[in-house]
Order: sequence, then C-alpha cells, then structure tokens
Amino acid sequence: MNATGLAAVLARLHAAEAAAGRRRGEVTLLAASKQQSAATIRATAADGQRVYGENYVQEALPKMAALADLDLSWHFIGRLQRNKTRDVAMHFDWLHTLDRIDLARRLSAQRPPDRPPLQVLIEVNVSDEATKGGVACAEVAALAAEIRGLPGLCLRGLMCLPAPDPDPRRQRAAFATLRATLVALGDPALDTLSMGTSADLEAAVAEGATIVRVGTALFGERT
Repeated sequence: MNATGLAAVLARLHAAEAAAGRRRGEVTLLAASKQQSAATIRATAADGQRVYGENYVQEALPKMAALADLDLSWHFIGRLQRNKTRDVAMHFDWLHTLDRIDLARRLSAQRPPDRPPLQVLIEVNVSDEATKGGVACAEVAALAAEIRGLPGLCLRGLMCLPAPDPDPRRQRAAFATLRATLVALGDPALDTLSMGTSADLEAAVAEGATIVRVGTALFGERT
C-alpha cells in the first residue's frame, strides 16, 4: 500500500462520517494487516497510520518485534485460541474477539502487571452464524458482568462481523443490532463499537461504529 491508498480510504471514511452527521476523525481506522509484511506496515506508519489489527499470533509477533521502535497500537482481531491467550495478554493492546469467560480469566491472569489492562471487546454473533465465534445478543450482559470483575482487563464495548450482504439496508440492520445491544447494557464506560470492513464501512459508520477494520481497501486483495 502507498500513501495514495491510505488517502483514498481516509477520504471514504471521512465522507461516511459527514453523511452520518458525525465529527471528522471520530471513527478510528484499524488497518487489518494480516499477511502484510513488517516493511509494508512500516511504510503505512510513515504515512500516518498507527492502529493495526492482526488475526494470527504466530504471524503478528515477529512483525511487532520488527516494528518495536514505532509507536503503534496492536489489536488482536482473530479467533482466540486457549493456547494463545498468554501471547495476546503479553503483547497486544486490544482484543476484539472475546466470547468466553474462561478465556477472559486466563487473559486477566496473564496480563503483565507493568502494563495497563488489556482493552477488550465482546464479539457478538449478530447474524447467528454457526461457523462464527461470538455470543448471542441475549448472552452479552451476563458475560460483560463477569468480565468487569477481572483486574487485568478493561471492557470497552462490542464487536461484530455480520454475514456478507450487498444490501446497505440489511448491512445497517445488522450494525443497528450491535448498537442496540451496547445501549441496552446501560454502561456509559462502554464507548466502543468495532464494526464495518472494506465492504460495508459506510453502513457501520451510519450506525455508530467507532472502529472500522479495513484490509482489502487499504492493501488490495490477499493472494
């Protein structure tokens, strides 16, 4: 990716913010950097991008080490496996895909005491897809209550990855479900909705996204 690619995505994001009546820069662009090299990430960082999301711990850690001289924020956005909780707790700033209390307890216990709490989002399966992770909307409140008691974690909000749909109205309906689930929790400290990708970020921004996870539109199709 070059500066032109980043500029195009930011222009699209800012246009979506304006169309939704939201403040410019209100939505954080997370660069989904799976399969991108450390050199590519370094180039995007030079163009001003600071927030990156990785799907696989074993791929992310070497890149994070190679880029340790940069002030970057690292988010884990993949399916979390039990045997990877220690690495996520030790090295990442955010986790977007928490959906089990046993994983939450492990992450809390494994978070280094000299680091701030790991910022976490509950993944919600808004499309009820059997092949995807995430909890049902009805289960979010109970999980949130348990996570709040864990000292190594800071619950910030919710995340979803709805089933692909080309219809903007149905896209918005899925994101509206996540927003309503967050509102129903009644906790003003929960300020984050991670939703929207290259394919549907406009609908997500219209429904209140605070983080959009964009890979293809930034880096091109993965091979």
